[in-house]
Amino acid sequence: MTPLPPGFSQRLAAVAGALPRLLRTIRCSLITKLAIVSGSALMFFFFLWSSLNISAMKTLATEATLSDMNRLGNTVNLGLHYAMLTYAPDTIREIIKSIGTQQGILSIRVYNKKGQIKYSNLLSEIDEITDIKEEACYVCHRTAPPQVHLALRERTRFFSDESGHPCIGILRPIENEPACVNDACHVHQADKQILGLLDITVSQAANEATLAHYTERNFLAALGVAAGTFLVLFLFTHLLVNRPVRTMIRATRSIAAGRAFTGVDIRQSDELGELGRAIDSMGKEVLSKQAELLRQKDRYQDLFEHVPCTITVQDKNLRLLSYNQAFAEEFHVHPGEYCYKAYKHRDEPCDNCPVIRTFEDGLPHVTEEITLDRDGCKRTFFVSTSPMPDETGAIASVMEISLDISESKFLEEELERSRKKYQAIFSCIPTALFVLSRDNLTILELNARPQSLYGYAPGELLGTSFLALFDEPDLTPFEAAIRAERPIDRVRHRRKDGQPFVAAVRVSTAEYPGSQVYLASVTDITNRLETEQQLIQASKMATLGEMSTSVAHELNQPMTVIQTISDYLVRKVRRGQCVDQEQLTEMAEGISRHIARATGIINHMREFGRKSDQTVAAVDLAAVVHHTFELFSQQLKVRNIEVVFDIPDGLPPVAAQANPLEQVLMNLLINARDAVEEGHDPNTRPGDKRIVITLALAGTPDKQFVTASVADNGPGIAPQVLGRIFEPFFTTKDVGKGTGLGLSISYGIIKNYGGDIVADTPAGGGARFTIRLPVWQQA
Repeated sequence: MTPLPPGFSQRLAAVAGALPRLLRTIRCSLITKLAIVSGSALMFFFFLWSSLNISAMKTLATEATLSDMNRLGNTVNLGLHYAMLTYAPDTIREIIKSIGTQQGILSIRVYNKKGQIKYSNLLSEIDEITDIKEEACYVCHRTAPPQVHLALRERTRFFSDESGHPCIGILRPIENEPACVNDACHVHQADKQILGLLDITVSQAANEATLAHYTERNFLAALGVAAGTFLVLFLFTHLLVNRPVRTMIRATRSIAAGRAFTGVDIRQSDELGELGRAIDSMGKEVLSKQAELLRQKDRYQDLFEHVPCTITVQDKNLRLLSYNQAFAEEFHVHPGEYCYKAYKHRDEPCDNCPVIRTFEDGLPHVTEEITLDRDGCKRTFFVSTSPMPDETGAIASVMEISLDISESKFLEEELERSRKKYQAIFSCIPTALFVLSRDNLTILELNARPQSLYGYAPGELLGTSFLALFDEPDLTPFEAAIRAERPIDRVRHRRKDGQPFVAAVRVSTAEYPGSQVYLASVTDITNRLETEQQLIQASKMATLGEMSTSVAHELNQPMTVIQTISDYLVRKVRRGQCVDQEQLTEMAEGISRHIARATGIINHMREFGRKSDQTVAAVDLAAVVHHTFELFSQQLKVRNIEVVFDIPDGLPPVAAQANPLEQVLMNLLINARDAVEEGHDPNTRPGDKRIVITLALAGTPDKQFVTASVADNGPGIAPQVLGRIFEPFFTTKDVGKGTGLGLSISYGIIKNYGGDIVADTPAGGGARFTIRLPVWQQA
């Protein structure tokens, strides 16, 4: 026995295994189904056509045979007619014998009325009597009396001979004719219609062979046509249906598998072409959507994995079905572990578990969970659950998201402690604090200080307007100052009992939950102002004391003039001399003029020494400068100090008070006088010692100021003391020559009016003090 080649068994097994797959492919193939159906239909219809054709051929052949036999019968009948009329039996037998020799004719018989065969091409049958019940006779004798006229079909019989070949027999009635009745040699009666029968039997063997041959050729032709048609249909089906369908199948499988889609190129203008183009468009759209879905899937998977919180999916038994990377790194668990075991190292579910509640009611739940980590530190988690239904709508699992809020909780507690601390600080600040709405300055919140300052309970002021606390006839400038966040250094407020007080208001913008607000602080400055007034008054008294020599000199001049006129008049009276009327009038006017001068000096000193009120009004700064200089001019003149004025006309008034401004200017002139005296020799020439007073308008059209500067040509201000020049009790003069309060008080007075006062050393030497006061704004 020859051994099998190596690997033959494996290849045979592979072929055997591939054969069922091939058969399944063939069985499931569209072209196979179309081929089988179309082939079967073609074969069926071709064979049906062939059968009908053959049947028709048989029918035609039978009809033709019957027609031929009928004509043959008529021919035989015509041929025997004369012989029968002349009663020539030999002639009849010869005719029958001659005709019977033709191919296919089995028998020609002539029956008489009794059923006796009188003539036949088969000699052995002559004179035999046929049973009337036989098929040949029964056609006519089945009724009584026998039928005379029958159709050809009724006179035809079909049978098979002993060899099994089909045969056809046809009966031809021999009718009685007048020639048969009237002829002298015939004995037939006239009432006889049928004299006998002519029976011709023809074999169909030749026709059967011809039909069989025709049937065979027809079958082969049908088979060939069916096979050809099948092949053509198969080819066209393969080209026009199967190949495009397979192309579309591959494309759809590629789309379904998510592989690279190269498109469907079916260049047909029929329905398959439209379907291919639709699949091509659908494939591109599907792949585009697929790519987008993949990107979204990757993005959401990345979010799921890297979101800064732990995410788990749990079943009804609280087993972990899946979790994200943060959870895996945090708890080092594996799928199937119980969540309470992973989270809290418990052996049973937590009380009030949100996952269990979600499974019970199908709703999301939120809770805070406190647990201990592996180091034993307390941690707080914000836990939220969400149901995850399956295809039927039942809750198959629950997603639990846990966010570690330990630091936030700590910060929240710290924030709460800080809030309480700052709330305590806010409430205990000795200044009255108000939180005001930016819209209408409504009081939103306040500390405890307004209760003692205004006498209102905290609840009484909430929701009211902050401007209602002002005791001023016109609130418009104060509202504008609050909105511009400008300080209000002095304003009258009124307590609940109607008692007024002077307050200083400072405003700033602050953040408030949901919006920005104004934070206003109110300080009662009534006592401070009274103290300042006392200091100012003391400074005035000191200034007046310092000016006493100058004032005495100023008063001495008019007194001397009055004394001289009085002495002159006394001498005239003692001598009994009359005084000229014109001279007397001049003397009286001189006395009156000098008395008025002395009165003015005294009134000016009394007004300067009086306490001023706290009402800010429009003040002409140039008039204040000149008025102040009148008191001080004699001192400067005695010391040979020249005063230069640079005051333009038409300066607008400033918002201040005249009396305090005189004190400020008086302090500046005294300092300038002392500085000039200190920096120059007593024997200097006139004009060497000089003080320059300058007024000017400055600022912008929206916010204007009037400046007044007092400059001297003394030694100037040392740089190291320039920053402390306005400090209380700071002085550069010798002990006993200054209190150090003049510039400090002047600084406070100017600041109270919303102005500035600065000191500097100009380029030419000496010292210069500049006052800047806001222009009076008419309400």
